[in-house]
Amino acid sequence: MDIMIDDLQGSGVIELLQAHLADMYATSPPESVHALDIEALKHPSITFWCAKQADIVLGCVAIKQLTPTHGEIKSMRTAATARNQGVASTLLLHILDVAKSRGYQRLSLETGSMDFFASARRLYERHQFDYCGPFSDYELDPNSLFMTRLIER
Repeated sequence: MDIMIDDLQGSGVIELLQAHLADMYATSPPESVHALDIEALKHPSITFWCAKQADIVLGCVAIKQLTPTHGEIKSMRTAATARNQGVASTLLLHILDVAKSRGYQRLSLETGSMDFFASARRLYERHQFDYCGPFSDYELDPNSLFMTRLIER
């Protein structure tokens, strides 16, 4: 599996992100959906990666820089055909390394509180993310859970 910075132009990545957004809107009220669309993911504060094998998109993840020492995980998604193959863990380990190399002290995320998001929460828990309160511009929302992890130097 190759993980590389992606320009959000390829059809495989676009289809994966469209499926991600569709699932978010199908499982959460619109005001509780914090997933970014393709144009928003092109913001200069965001770096977007794609995992591929033989030119097949397996997954994606992004980091949004909130401050020089705090990053946020965005758009973490594994393709349906690649689930339970370690793609999400590999992507998460990759961005933890990136966060460390950037000098981040903390990496945080927002995820849903519904059963649909249980496997994602278990993934983050396995990688030492702890539950926390809202960060950045987020507010308390019964449909959202917030997690964070200190980055070891």
